[in-house]
Amino acid sequence: MSTFPETRVVIEDQGPRDGFQSESVVVPTAQKVQVVAALVEAGVRRVQVTSFVHPTYVPQMADAEAVCKELPSRDDVVYSGLVLNERGIDRAISAGLQHVAISHSASDTHSRKNTRRGLREAREAHATIVGRAQDAGLAIRGGVQCAFGCRYEGPIEPEAVLEMVEAQLELGVDEIALADSTGMGDPRAIRTLIPRVIARAEGRPVFLHLHDTEGRGMANALAALDVGVRHFDTAFGGMGGCPYIRGASGNIATEDLVAMAHQMGFETGIDARQVATLSRQMEEFYDHPFPGKMHRVLSTPGLATLA
Repeated sequence: MSTFPETRVVIEDQGPRDGFQSESVVVPTAQKVQVVAALVEAGVRRVQVTSFVHPTYVPQMADAEAVCKELPSRDDVVYSGLVLNERGIDRAISAGLQHVAISHSASDTHSRKNTRRGLREAREAHATIVGRAQDAGLAIRGGVQCAFGCRYEGPIEPEAVLEMVEAQLELGVDEIALADSTGMGDPRAIRTLIPRVIARAEGRPVFLHLHDTEGRGMANALAALDVGVRHFDTAFGGMGGCPYIRGASGNIATEDLVAMAHQMGFETGIDARQVATLSRQMEEFYDHPFPGKMHRVLSTPGLATLA
């Protein structure tokens, strides 16, 4: 049994959004819904299913409303959508989603590339979007992108990130997320910043969104577990990345984190083998390997594992 307190770990799989938007091949709507259903069947109880962005810039998400319409009806599952602007929140409301992720970058350069807004304008828009979501009765996850560094601007000061977190909490968001969008974070940075965010959140869930660009994704997850993080974003197979970040690679893989968590005595409620099977199926669809590790182990008959 793990010596860590609070042994339940909550995982939100963002493969259907962060993963699919990073591939040039567009997944048909029906197949997207099947992927979400497979994740739910595997025990995933939070799935980011799409983003409400302009189809000119992210054509892979052009069917957001159609996907939402066909989602399996489950009272025990949170389906979330990413929203970046006012038009996006209007679409999410119309699509019937009850949970939205509304974040902005800690980097002015990344913000301009990602949303075509400077940081100050993005923060003002963020407050407006949060207000619209609150008026519609939606659950809201706030967040700060590039919280641990920017490829264009370099390190981001922790105090600046904390100020952005505090501003979002004051708006009344239900959860807060820190995204290592560029994969520049390291265990020491995690241990330094995250406890301060948890303290300010005052019981509201704090999610960590980790990318494995520099190979430290799982080390950062371990450091986060050690300082009390119990909510993580992942993507099956380690899919994902950001088209506006140079050299961006995938998220930490759902089955990788689940396997490690289970070996350490944590509970997730997720069947890592079922997620691994999905990852292998989608590798075949895209015709290239995913960067995760455990889907190759867990989906191979006869291999021993502690997952």
